[in-house]
Parts: sequence; structure tokens; C-alpha cells
Amino acid sequence: MPTGAPTGGVVLRRAIRGQRGRVIAASLLGMTHQGCEALVPVVVGIVIDSAVATGSSATLLRWLLVLAILFLALSTCYRTSARITEGTGELAAHRLRMELAARVLDPRGGADANRLPGALTSIATDDARRVGSVATVLSYGVSAVAALVISAVALLRISVPLGLLVLLGIPPLLWLGHLISRPLERRSETEQERAAHASGVAADLVAGLRVLKGMGAESAAVARYRTTSRESLAAALRAARSRAGHEGAILALTGVFIAVIGLVGAYLAMDGRISVGDLVAAVGLAQFLLGPFQLLTYVNAELAQGRASARRIAEVLASPVAVEGGRAAPADPPPGHLALRGVTFGALRGVDLDLPAGSLTGVVTADPAVAADLLLCLARERDPAAGTVELDGMALTGLDPDALRRAVLVAHHDADLFESTLLENVRAGADADTTAADTTAVDTTAVDRALTASAADDVARLLPDGAATVLAERGRSLSGGQRQRVALARALAADRPVLVLHDPTTAVDTVTESRIASRLRALRRDRTTILVTTSPALLAVTDRVVVLDDGTVRTDGPHGELLAADAAYRATVLA
Repeated sequence: MPTGAPTGGVVLRRAIRGQRGRVIAASLLGMTHQGCEALVPVVVGIVIDSAVATGSSATLLRWLLVLAILFLALSTCYRTSARITEGTGELAAHRLRMELAARVLDPRGGADANRLPGALTSIATDDARRVGSVATVLSYGVSAVAALVISAVALLRISVPLGLLVLLGIPPLLWLGHLISRPLERRSETEQERAAHASGVAADLVAGLRVLKGMGAESAAVARYRTTSRESLAAALRAARSRAGHEGAILALTGVFIAVIGLVGAYLAMDGRISVGDLVAAVGLAQFLLGPFQLLTYVNAELAQGRASARRIAEVLASPVAVEGGRAAPADPPPGHLALRGVTFGALRGVDLDLPAGSLTGVVTADPAVAADLLLCLARERDPAAGTVELDGMALTGLDPDALRRAVLVAHHDADLFESTLLENVRAGADADTTAADTTAVDTTAVDRALTASAADDVARLLPDGAATVLAERGRSLSGGQRQRVALARALAADRPVLVLHDPTTAVDTVTESRIASRLRALRRDRTTILVTTSPALLAVTDRVVVLDDGTVRTDGPHGELLAADAAYRATVLA
């Protein structure tokens, strides 16, 4: 874990500290509510001794008025406190979700390493909610303790032995409750981990449903999810059993404790050391104490689950960054001269590559791992193990990642679409450099040009509402080729000085692909563009093609010359 990274305890304290004012207000109101409830049996005892036993109607009416005031106060305080506490939990969870989102979207990356998207979603929803619940129940715990103290004071007034019994019995009960909650905490953490993994696997399978059907691998996918789901169910049942055992043990302890209070009170009454009214008050207080003890049981369970969730949130927030952030910024606008000097990373082996500003370069490799690692280095999602990648003579490691990505856009082959209109999906690229208030200032001409160059305008014409048609999640309402054209339009609409495209037309028909190739060259004229592809139509419009073989540059030259002279290149491109 990085130095200074938040721990589970820090996450909990942050959630509570951020809502300190609301927690204090809710605690004060809750203490008032519990205090009024504790006083009800005391007042009833006074009524019996001073009004019923003496037959005084005036005294009876006076104390009934006191009871009415108590009920009005406790009812008002309860409603107000409940409203504040529920809002406190929601606000605390919302702030945690915002903090998690900021970490996941950090340009330096790293938060999604070894985590499925569904797992991150589970952490940002279920775990954030559970930690938010800690801020909610904290005021409940304070008010429950206050109720126990007030009850002990009232019992001391009735009888010193009764009061001492409560005061001396409460701390051991709370300590035992804490010990009993430890297994629940451990099992809750396991339950959340299994549930998050199951959610991630489900999201992964749904995303690849078409591919799975095409491969006939539905049965294997179902078996995988069934195994994961059963593991999640088993963990949930273990946690449920642990919670049931926790609550049962606490209730048994408190039941015995309250029974002892009642028996001691009855013995003192029979011995004549307390009055009938005092006995009624003592029994009423003993019954009332069941509420605060049950509340503490609930608070203890929520704290146990909140601590487990806080640790999972802390793990995401403390994830080491994938790349360190530099401070320099490229020129505005940058010329766009890219260079790789002895780059070694993953499948790349000492790659030396010069990509002049304003050039349209094709990069061909038969190894998907080489293409993937090249894209990671160009996007600076990872830094090379050796060598440097430079933009206009400046090493990418010295540039601010966010500023770099405003100059260099790497559009991956598997880019997803959003569940919004086709036009909004394309405008997302053009909106990237604007604030929410400036979105109307987006150059609509640039968006129109991008739609035309990518042939996404043809897609829009086929849809019921044109470009205003709302797409299904991840664009599943479109065919594979249509999705690629919309994704390409989005990348072109961003109008970055340097654009890297990875296999942007693999699902597009040959005629449309040729049309896209010529329009792409015209649109990106004098702007640095790299096409990582084996498409003959796209490579035909490039200025130069670089061939990577076994992770290093084997040859380069115009597409036509390579086709004529290089059998390996011909086999890769025309396969």
C-alpha cells in the first residue's frame, strides 16, 4: 500500500467527519427522544405513588399532562432525528462514491488493475452504502448509550443496588457484544468480495454474449457463472448465519440482564425497600432497556459490516497508480512528432520508431500482444520498462497525463458506446475539452465532418430518429460495423493533434471501408495519425507502413512496395 494511502479506519473516520454537524444534531435529538422514553415509566411510577395511591385527581391530571408533554417531545425528536440520520447516510455514501469515481477516473490509472468493472460497481454502490450506514447508526448508538445512562440514574434514584447493577453490567455487555461481532465482520467482508466478483463476472458475460453465442460457448459461460454465483451464495449464507447468531447471542445476554434487574426489583419491593410505584418504574425501565440494547446490537452489526466495506473501499483508493504524473505540458497546439527510442515493454523489444508530425503512418503486426502493448505505451497507460516515448522531443513520463491525452488520443478497437443518442455519443469526443456549461459551444461542423468521414452518417439515416435515436447499452442495438463507425466518428470528432486508431474497420464491409479510408486521409491531412491495422484499404492511404515482427521493427516503406517485395507482409495483410 502506498505511503499515506487511506486505510479502512481512515475511510470510516472521513465518512463520519464529513457529516459531523448532522451526526451531532441527530445524536442530540436521539438522546432527547431516548431520555423522554426512559422517563415515561418513571413518571408512571410517580403517578401510582402520588396520585393513584392517594386518590388525588388534581395530581393525576398534572402528571398526565407531564406524560403528554413527554410523548409530544419524544415523537417530535424521533421524526426529526430519523430524517437527519437517513440523509446523513445518503450524503456520506454519495461522497464516497464521488471519491471512488475520482480515483477510478484519475488519468494516472491503476484503480481498475485486477478488478472487473462489475466489482468496482459493487464497491461504489453496496460498500459505499454500508460505510454510509455507519454515519447513520452512529447517532443511534449515542442515543442508546444515553438511554442506558438515564435509566441507570433513574434506577439509582429508586434504589442504589438497582442503579449499580445497570451501571456495572452495561460495560461487560458492550465488550461481549464487540467480541461476538468479530466473526460477522470477517464473513461480511468475504460476502462482499464474492458478491462483487459475481457481479463482475455477470457484467463480463453479458458484454460478450454475442461472441459466446457465436462460439457456441454458452454452456461453459453458464457453468462459470453458476460456480461463481454458488460461491457468492455460500458466502452470503455464512454471513447471514453469523448475523443471526450475533443477534441471538446479544438478545440472550440482554434478556438475562433485564430479567436480573426485574428480579432484584421484585425482591426489593417484597422486602419493603421500594414502593409499588418504584417497582412499576423499575420493571418498566427494565422492559425499556430492551430497546436500547437491541439498538446497540443493530449498531454493532452495522459497524462490523461497515468496517469490512471500508477496507474494500480503502483498497481501491490506495491502489498504486499505473504511471506517475509529470508536470510539464505539451505545446498548444503540439506539432505532433512522436518517437519511440529503444522501447521495451511486454511484447515490445527495443522498438525504435519515428513518426513525423503531420504524417499518416500504418503499423502492421501479426501479434495482437505487440499491438496492445504499443497502444498502452502511446496512450501512456503504462510506462516502458526501458527506453522512452517522446512527443515533440519531450518524454511522455515528464508530461502531465491529463494534458498529454488532450494532445494524443488512442482509440482502442473495443471502445464501448454509451446508452444515449448516436449524436451524443459522437459529441462526447468533441465535448471532452469543454465544461458542462460550454457544451453548446462545440463545433458542430467538426462533428458533421467526423460523421461523414466515418460513414456514421449512413448509420444515422437508417435509424428511426436519425442521429437522435437512443442507442442501447454499449450500442448493442447496432451491428458490429455500425458500432465501429460511430466509435470512429467519436474519435475523429475529438480532433486531437495526434490520433492513434486500432483496427477501426474490422467489421465494416469492403466498399464502406475504402470510402472511410479516403475520407479519413482527407480529414486528418497535416495531423499526425497512426493506424495500427492489417486492413489493406486503410494501409493503402498511408504515407508509410512500419512492420513490427517479434516485438521489434523489421522493415518499413510504402504499402504498395511492401506488398510487392515482402512475402511475410503480404501474407499478414492479405490473409
